[in-house]
Amino acid sequence: MSVSYTEEHIRTLEWREHIRMRPGMYIGKLGDGSSQDDGIYVLLKEVMDNSVDEYMMGFGKKIDITITDREVHVRDYGRGIPLGKVFDAVSKMNTGAKYDSKAFKKSVGLNGIGIKAVNALSSRFIIRSVRDGQVKAIEFSHGYLVKDEPIVPTDEENGTEVIFQPDTELFGNFHYISEYVESMLRNYVYLNSGLVINFNGNRFFSKNGLLDLLTENMSKEGLYPIIHLTGNDIEVAFTHGLQYGEEYYSFVNGQHTIQGGTHLAAFREAIVKTIREFYKKDYDASDIRSSIVAAISIKVEEPIFESQTKTKLGSKDMAPGGPSVRNFITEFIKKHLDDYLHKNPETARILLRKIQDSEKERKAISSIQKLARERARKVSLHNKKLRDCRAHYNSNDPNNLDSTIFITEGDSASGSITKSRNVETQAVFSLRGKPLNTYGLTKKIVYENEEFSLLQAALNIEEGIENLRYNNIVIATDADVDGMHIRLLLLTFFLQFFPELVRKGHVYILQTPLFRVRNKKETRYCYTEEEKRKAIEELGPNTEITRFKGLGEISPDEFRYFIGKDMRLEPVRMKKDDSINGFLEFYMGKNTQERQDFIIDNLRIEEDIVEEIKEVLQEGREGNGRGNS
Repeated sequence: MSVSYTEEHIRTLEWREHIRMRPGMYIGKLGDGSSQDDGIYVLLKEVMDNSVDEYMMGFGKKIDITITDREVHVRDYGRGIPLGKVFDAVSKMNTGAKYDSKAFKKSVGLNGIGIKAVNALSSRFIIRSVRDGQVKAIEFSHGYLVKDEPIVPTDEENGTEVIFQPDTELFGNFHYISEYVESMLRNYVYLNSGLVINFNGNRFFSKNGLLDLLTENMSKEGLYPIIHLTGNDIEVAFTHGLQYGEEYYSFVNGQHTIQGGTHLAAFREAIVKTIREFYKKDYDASDIRSSIVAAISIKVEEPIFESQTKTKLGSKDMAPGGPSVRNFITEFIKKHLDDYLHKNPETARILLRKIQDSEKERKAISSIQKLARERARKVSLHNKKLRDCRAHYNSNDPNNLDSTIFITEGDSASGSITKSRNVETQAVFSLRGKPLNTYGLTKKIVYENEEFSLLQAALNIEEGIENLRYNNIVIATDADVDGMHIRLLLLTFFLQFFPELVRKGHVYILQTPLFRVRNKKETRYCYTEEEKRKAIEELGPNTEITRFKGLGEISPDEFRYFIGKDMRLEPVRMKKDDSINGFLEFYMGKNTQERQDFIIDNLRIEEDIVEEIKEVLQEGREGNGRGNS
């Protein structure tokens, strides 16, 4: 059957309609705030970028931020938007001051879109500009004008204030996690020494830039003092630790490029090249970069990012007609790192020993690695443990931020998820049962253990997480003792060998309902005892209560609701003060008296109170009946 195609099918959307219909083009994924890259944080970032750009241009030394419930206030003390253009700046696409690179030479926001997206995706949006003793205020809702206040005199300091409430129709039951907000704000002050950001009573400030960033984010001191190098339009800092893998923090014009880009690739290459030349030996690149913790920040004129969310730099050159990003970074590292190592022989000695230790470990497991890679290659076309999806994090797919892999226990659970999943963005990896406890073992075990080897191959993280295949790694186990144990075993594996996956917010725990409470008219899924109690009270005594003992007991028809847009994910978060070794030793080490005492002291007995609630409700009904007779 042919479908008619006429002039009537051609539509031109208003700017606000297009943003609301295709929000992913502007802010990446929506989300409810449980993930660091959820849209509500991108909205805050878009507002902050404008304020920080003012500071970068030499105007306004502080920014005040308040988040109460779901309302965000951001006030800077820059020049303020020209009063006659306030309306245009927040409601007319491709309107802004940053097209003229003389006004904002090396700014973050360039295309005049970000603040309009905040406006369109907010149920309430207020913009106030204070400039030379006058103030202009305008209020919007969903991008539509609500109130346009006249310009009036004021004694306030110059600057811009933005107040917005993300739209619950789009973001659902969202919430801001203070840790995620604070992490974003710390990055701003690290990259803009001297800038003060006040957030909900806390003050953020940095004197030493990226040196402070690494110091703050490392749970333990490096093997040698952090090497901190600065120059025009570039700043780098790095050291080596004892952890596995590589850990990078990369920035362009103050923007956290979490997916790296041309500058990070050039930096990794330059480190290897310079160190090889310094020691006059052709060390393997992986041995040089193993266990590195590094940060790089560059300033690029008219940067080109690969998406509106600005998570990956695509620029080849530092400026129109200027040197390439690769040559600029290589020349800087070659000169300054070489000088540093000559001036600091003790650091050079420790670094050399670290490289040699990495080389020994690599060679010790090289034969096992070869076998594991061959095994992974053979199953890559048909990995029985992996049901893959189409969109991957390390691709240019428009849905790459939504790419998710569920790690499940057993065929029953994986079967339910596989039948319910979105094949575009959701993959499933099935475990045989309880995986190996890897605490205290070397990385050799990753290759010797078939299950972990295949999981590593599925995630594509053997050479680091730059090519991570899935943005969200979700541990989906039963909510019982065995399920909790499997969670711990998997977290032990990730924390031991790939801690950056956790630190960068890629690992989650899937929350599935414990109970189903329903009557003939309504069904409710309850995740806690309190939710169950409330459901029984509201649905009445004649309810059917089902306890889900395992994921396999949830039918695929029901499971699709729990891994859909309202999926509940608990992020696995780590702070600087969290000691990986201490954590793993306590929970996964030998069964010490300390752990036994902890279990005994925290042991709880849960009673099923369903019948008790039913009795209370029944008594209440009978009492009311007698009272009305």
